Amino acid sequence: MCMEKTPWEKTVEFHGHSCIGLAMGFRAAEAAMKFLEHERDVDEEMLAIVENDSCAVDAIQVVTGCTLGKGNLLFRDYGKQAYTFALREKKKAVRITVQGPEEDSLREITKLRGKVACKEATEEEQALFKSKTGEIISTYLSRPLEEVCEIREVDCEIPGKARLFSSVTCSCCGEKVMEPRARVKDGKITCIPCAEHYTRGW
Repeated sequence: MCMEKTPWEKTVEFHGHSCIGLAMGFRAAEAAMKFLEHERDVDEEMLAIVENDSCAVDAIQVVTGCTLGKGNLLFRDYGKQAYTFALREKKKAVRITVQGPEEDSLREITKLRGKVACKEATEEEQALFKSKTGEIISTYLSRPLEEVCEIREVDCEIPGKARLFSSVTCSCCGEKVMEPRARVKDGKITCIPCAEHYTRGW
């Protein structure tokens, strides 16, 4: 008999492995769905604004259905464990920040992770890293949402739905680029990588 995978199992399968960051994103997504009283997104009814590019974002895509490809997952490179979720029709939004692990546990795991990544960890250290990581993941997944997330209703300017644009051909590399991302170089259309970078510190 084939058992249906749990949402967490589906998230781990999508991401490729279980980790602390994934658990943090999973709980943030759960908190958003609960607060907004919304089912998994189908076609841009929901919007997610993520402020980091960590493992957590994969969990948010799986649980909420907000994805980069659909255009309803927006990335802001702020390096914060903070996420804003909004519903277009209801014009309702929530901002969720996720508490990090305890400082002592984080220091220990960070030290062990470095050794494991460099293949310098002993078998005992590898087992300890796996055990400590598992404990923190279990804590995140089992504690009430209010204990791991700060949940706050906010005003949010909701961008329009993703648009389709015509493509133009870069005069340098010959590849297609969407019109609003094209640049002009010596009077000719180019893509961003082929355009010369000019800056005076601004």
